Amino acid sequence: MPLKLMYITNRPEIAQIAESAGVDRIFVDMEYIGKEKRQNGLDTVMSRHSFEDIKKIENSVFSSEILARINPIHDAFEKTPSTEEEIDMAIEGGADIIMLPFFKTAYEVKRFIEYVDGRVRTMPLVETPEAVENIDKILDIPGIDEIFIGLNDLSIGYGKKFMFELLADGTVEDLAYKFRKKNIPFGFGGIASIGKGMLPSENIIVEHYRLGSSSAILSRSFCNVNQISHLGVISSTFVNGIRQIRDYEAEVSHYSDFFKKNTEEIKETISSITGNEK
Repeated sequence: MPLKLMYITNRPEIAQIAESAGVDRIFVDMEYIGKEKRQNGLDTVMSRHSFEDIKKIENSVFSSEILARINPIHDAFEKTPSTEEEIDMAIEGGADIIMLPFFKTAYEVKRFIEYVDGRVRTMPLVETPEAVENIDKILDIPGIDEIFIGLNDLSIGYGKKFMFELLADGTVEDLAYKFRKKNIPFGFGGIASIGKGMLPSENIIVEHYRLGSSSAILSRSFCNVNQISHLGVISSTFVNGIRQIRDYEAEVSHYSDFFKKNTEEIKETISSITGNEK
């Protein structure tokens, strides 16, 4: 099965272009609590979308699902609504899936599942070392529809130099094995256009297939709409980029004999990037 591709945007015109090109999920990202502090100094995306953006996107797309990332579990403070209120607003806006970021305990995930109460699908985002340590208890909680591994924050938590080190050190593989045992669909990380990325997207796509992943986020570098203003150029970038990804997936899905070679290439590339060459 092809990967479910996700793209982060709150712009209706970009969502329509992405949908037309074959993006399966439009990702509206409301998370901001604690995010800037823990990613300080890093070249990461701080989307700061709003709950109103969910409705705008819902009104602009037809077939793509809407994935909404809320804030980590929290009570209401100042002008910030509580987690339960955020979930209600996301559902009212038209979200199909709600993602919970930066949890550490099974209790947090349980609260999240209870708040959603089966109204839409749930997707916990594993991105803390504590969540990895508690994953067995977390996976025993009924109501987890999908799960995603957030390589960026998780690599920061482990003190890694490069987020894809978690592919080389077995962290993602161990988690993937546990997800598969529970029959919970999962995804991880982001992919750039074919031929791009410090770790080439081809290597990452092969790992998705080897590990049994079902979803991936298209990275900012796939089509950085903050640097491209012409909608025609954005459209062609999406159409050509996704077609190339789908063509490569079709090739990968028929040939599993190079999985081992790909894993070795990943380890060698990451060692070169991080300066840990043997």
